[in-house]
Amino acid sequence: MVQNIQDVNVGSMKQKFSKVFFVFVSIVGIIILYFVINPFVIVGAGERGVVLNFGAVQDSVLGEGLHLRIPIMQKIVKVDVRIHKSQTDAESVSKDLQDTKSTIAVNYHVVPEKANKVYQSIGIDYKARIIDPAVQEVVKAITARYTAVELITQRERIRGEIKDLLNKRLGVYDILVDDFSIVNFRFSQQFEQAIESKQTAEQLAMKAQRDLERIKIEAEQKIASARAEAESLRLQKENVTPQLIKLRQIEASIKAIEKWDGHMPKITSNAIPFIDVKSLDKD
Repeated sequence: MVQNIQDVNVGSMKQKFSKVFFVFVSIVGIIILYFVINPFVIVGAGERGVVLNFGAVQDSVLGEGLHLRIPIMQKIVKVDVRIHKSQTDAESVSKDLQDTKSTIAVNYHVVPEKANKVYQSIGIDYKARIIDPAVQEVVKAITARYTAVELITQRERIRGEIKDLLNKRLGVYDILVDDFSIVNFRFSQQFEQAIESKQTAEQLAMKAQRDLERIKIEAEQKIASARAEAESLRLQKENVTPQLIKLRQIEASIKAIEKWDGHMPKITSNAIPFIDVKSLDKD
């Protein structure tokens, strides 16, 4: 009787263990199966999903969000369509055969609805395959149109031309240029020294010109002052008449009388100074 009870308990435990084991294996199997034939795919923000049917690129492009796919048959490749920055070093030669080195920064993005075409024709590594070579080619083409001095003085115009041409080259591959800038623009050391010497000479020439103009103005001021003084003397001379001279003599005599203290001056000679009173009555 006891033996039968023990057999029943062991059998019951085996059944329970078998059920638990079956449930565990089932869950593990479902998890593995889910990851192997996952029918769901999430396309993140700033991404597009390229649909591949047995490796063949399809015309449809998946937008952001949750999507269903056919397991085994379909594969979804995510392509980033946000704005990216590419910085490229480019070497070129100017119209007057001056070597130039520049660092070019380009902001670009893949056309979202053309993500499948970009993936099909270029792949994911489009920066190394398309962006950098296009930048170098365009910079060389535009730089060759201008002299070294024009590259410095017309930088904004050259920047616009490079951006326009780069947009045409990359537009063929469904990649758009959002912004473009010349981070650095360098010439050979000899040319930079020549430019510096030229600027120094121009500054000295401008200073000499300013000094010459200052001297000329000062000379003209002196001439004008001398002319004014001469004109003043001429006018004074014209105004000196016999009547004015006689008036000045009378004024001087009156002042002498006013200052006389009534004493005769002490002099060694016998001459006595006198005032010609009769002359005062003339005229």
